[in-house]
Amino acid sequence: MGGFSIRKAVLGAIVVLLCAVMLAPIVIVAVVSFSGDAYLKFPPELYSLEWYERFLGNARWTMALWNSVLVAAITCICSTALAFLAAYGMIRGNMPFRRVITALLLMPLIVPHVVTAVALYFLSARFGMIGVRPWIALAHSVIALPVVLIILQSALKTVDVNLERAAMICGCNRFGVFHRVVLPLTAPAIISSLLFAFLTSFDELVISLFLAGIRAETLPVRMWNSLMLQVEPTIAAVSTLLIVVTSTALLAEWALRRRTA
Repeated sequence: MGGFSIRKAVLGAIVVLLCAVMLAPIVIVAVVSFSGDAYLKFPPELYSLEWYERFLGNARWTMALWNSVLVAAITCICSTALAFLAAYGMIRGNMPFRRVITALLLMPLIVPHVVTAVALYFLSARFGMIGVRPWIALAHSVIALPVVLIILQSALKTVDVNLERAAMICGCNRFGVFHRVVLPLTAPAIISSLLFAFLTSFDELVISLFLAGIRAETLPVRMWNSLMLQVEPTIAAVSTLLIVVTSTALLAEWALRRRTA
């Protein structure tokens, strides 16, 4: 028993140490974002909200934020809708080559993003789609769709097909079954899919670097350009805001799943 307690204590200490190492950069960035110094320095000598004010008062930063939100919103709707239809067709239908189709849909998880970005860039340049926000959203949907598809397939597998058959026996048509039975039962998974797709697009850099151009500069691209030209604490403020947005979305998803359970 004594040896088991020692191993348990050592394992707990290792877990705490790893968590501290992983969280330390986030804490440092958050502290630096409140710096009053003219350059990045830890720990700061002065503390202020100057860099948050510069971020919110700068037209380029706010436009980049708006572009990211708009592109991410379109991405989460498109990828979730397409993934839901694909998942429902593969779970409920008798599609030939189902495994091959699933593998093709999940392939963006395996292919490096830079390869996908280069391919999309040549396609976009040929048709003059560089800097078009809806097109960037569709490109982001390519990498968001596999994640959403996995979530929705798992959710649809838990829906008893007999419930759908009972609804049809009671007079519902196929659309009625889909609207009254399938959608309500998978609503938590759909909301989770929307959140994950939104975050995938909101944080995407590589594809946006190739497709955004000057007209549709997203927030990650703006951060990249700012780091390349000059390093200022505004980057820390923006990074902290991104961390807050991501954490809020993940906490909302966790609360939704807990409430559903």
